[in-house]
Amino acid sequence: MSIQIAILTVSDRSFRGEREDLSGPALQAQVVALGWQVWRVSIVPDEMDQIAGTLSAWADSGQVDVILTTGGTGFAPRDITPEATRQVVERLTPGLDEAMRAASLKITAHAMLSRALSGIRKRTLIVNLPGSPRGAVENFLTIAPVLPHAVELLHEDAAAEGGHRSL
Repeated sequence: MSIQIAILTVSDRSFRGEREDLSGPALQAQVVALGWQVWRVSIVPDEMDQIAGTLSAWADSGQVDVILTTGGTGFAPRDITPEATRQVVERLTPGLDEAMRAASLKITAHAMLSRALSGIRKRTLIVNLPGSPRGAVENFLTIAPVLPHAVELLHEDAAAEGGHRSL
């Protein structure tokens, strides 16, 4: 199954060109390695309106299945990606958040400082990932196995029922 993925890096410094964005390209490489398509990549500053506006526009376009954000999920005062995401999603998907934190806690105690969340807007899944390249990729790879089924369900694909076991 081909999945269309967009990647949004949220970083004041990367947006201003003061620091190279390493997380966005690292995620892009993983998406391509899985055989999925990168629909769009962008960088925005840690500004509520810009984050929420980009997420809404991309999800509402009907052209992207999954939006991955990287950055802005920690405790720093300008880390507002979860709040911007919560503003635009219609339904939360806490199982994904729990799985990512559980897997990350096996690697670092700092995982409990993550405020990342995920949710659904229309037929698009939006997932917040950490801002570090390693953390972003590790968390993405944790949820990657369920993304094809999630997309099938969001699109009401008849094949989605094949992923459910009967009693």
